[in-house]
Amino acid sequence: MNSPEPKAGRNYWPAAIIAYFVCAIIFVVSFTVFASRQREDLVRADYYDEEIHFQKQIERVKRTDPAQAELAIAYSAQRQEISLQLPAIQSGNATGQVLLYRPSDARLDQRHPLAVGANGAQTINARQLQPGLWKVRVEWSCNGQDYYFDRAIRVRLPQG
Repeated sequence: MNSPEPKAGRNYWPAAIIAYFVCAIIFVVSFTVFASRQREDLVRADYYDEEIHFQKQIERVKRTDPAQAELAIAYSAQRQEISLQLPAIQSGNATGQVLLYRPSDARLDQRHPLAVGANGAQTINARQLQPGLWKVRVEWSCNGQDYYFDRAIRVRLPQG
């Protein structure tokens, strides 16, 4: 009995295996180039030095806790300004700074000197701030004691 001979067709397996490995290599090289071009922003440029001083930060926050009711940070979209309020008893001789910290882009961070009035209030112009999440960090000294307070705000464009 004669059995039919299989047709000699083209075998695509070697070409498919080679194409698979070529695509895998192209993907790995492309991903490596992409990953190497990404910015690597730490929270701070001096992140590791700041970690050493963390205990001092904890003490500043604990010292600020009793005055939490008198502290306030608020953003007004209509006036495009940030207002902050320190305890009035500390306003006369408080020195320090206000850091406007942008978690998503360290290049947008801004520092302002602390300049509270007799009532403990200060306003900061926010017209130049990009819309989005900002953290307002206030560090000040009064009578030889250091204090720290922060709040997150969301900057929005004025509606009009």
